[in-house]
Amino acid sequence: MKKIFMPLMALTLSFAVACNSEQKTDSTEVAEEKNEQKADSSNMGDKMEDDHEFMVEAASGGLMEVQLGTLASQNAASAKVKQFGQTMVKDHTKANEELKALAAKKNITIPPTPGSDHQKHIDELKAKKGAEFDKDYMSMMVKDHEEDVRNFEEAANNAKDPEIKAFAAKTLPTLKQHHQMAETIHNGLK
Repeated sequence: MKKIFMPLMALTLSFAVACNSEQKTDSTEVAEEKNEQKADSSNMGDKMEDDHEFMVEAASGGLMEVQLGTLASQNAASAKVKQFGQTMVKDHTKANEELKALAAKKNITIPPTPGSDHQKHIDELKAKKGAEFDKDYMSMMVKDHEEDVRNFEEAANNAKDPEIKAFAAKTLPTLKQHHQMAETIHNGLK
């Protein structure tokens, strides 16, 4: 019995160690996991899960906007696209700082870098320049801001935490303005 049990136990232990040593590399997944652990330990459970997910997604998206805006300043051919990129950097840097302060106050972990979905957009645009960059960047900005507006409207209406709700409501008009600007510029490139 000992001969069978010891190798089996060693195999089980090495499998458990291998599974636990698997590191998550997506910054949004890491943040969400930390928030779940905090919620579980504070007996908050699922009550604030949507608020936490909103904060994580908003942080990741905001970081992407800043990086893409910087890229637009360098790679765009159109002066309007470059100017739009600069606006994204300015406005989203400000919103990111407010979000970061709110997350710290609420003990919510947010990602320090864009999540893998947002990073994929950055990587796709890094290789493009000129008119091709302009077209693809502005198309992405229209779609991204449509999604942002939906997510921020949802949080502004339904967030459980009043300060998170207020942050979403305060940021929403700027996102709607960005969406309108992106559509106008995108349509002008066709």
